[in-house]
Amino acid sequence: MTDADVLDEFRAAGALLEGHFLLSSGLHSPLYLQCARVLMDPARAERLAQALAAKLPAAVQREAQAVVAPAMGGVIIGHELARALGCLSMFVERPSGTFELRRGFALAPGTPVLLCEDVVTTGLSSREAIAAVEAAGGRVIHAAALVDRSDGTAELGVPLTALLRLAVPAYRPEELPPALAALPAVKPGSRRA
Repeated sequence: MTDADVLDEFRAAGALLEGHFLLSSGLHSPLYLQCARVLMDPARAERLAQALAAKLPAAVQREAQAVVAPAMGGVIIGHELARALGCLSMFVERPSGTFELRRGFALAPGTPVLLCEDVVTTGLSSREAIAAVEAAGGRVIHAAALVDRSDGTAELGVPLTALLRLAVPAYRPEELPPALAALPAVKPGSRRA
């Protein structure tokens, strides 16, 4: 699947949005990729996950015993990626502001884990999820994402494979271009703070 194919999937789902968006990272952007919308069609989610699985290094495809995704955004793509790889699917969530494995999910010490995100912007959420996996005994060997909107600049502490890499501008509140500042900011993601 090419970058154009992936963007076509987002367009077809009405999931490629333009305007003024406040990202979970606190940054502002004129472009938002609504992964929940692109993944609402199970056939599309399966296609995207299979394409992402095929891009992973062969060693990761062989070694990963579990895919762990941060809730809420990574749950669907994480599940589909685990299905494509034939391994377990789990997620971390923030019941008290910090990611943790719950709901009876457990990792044996040293379990090789593939972290799966929907979108990576700064890498902060991914790093927090990796810390939670490691605190639970897992060993994150790689990360995967539908979209890396940092265009490869986000540092996760492990290699990252993304189905689509984009250089999407993101601005701190004090650095907004006038045209973007003139538009009301919308918070389309799952986190309110």
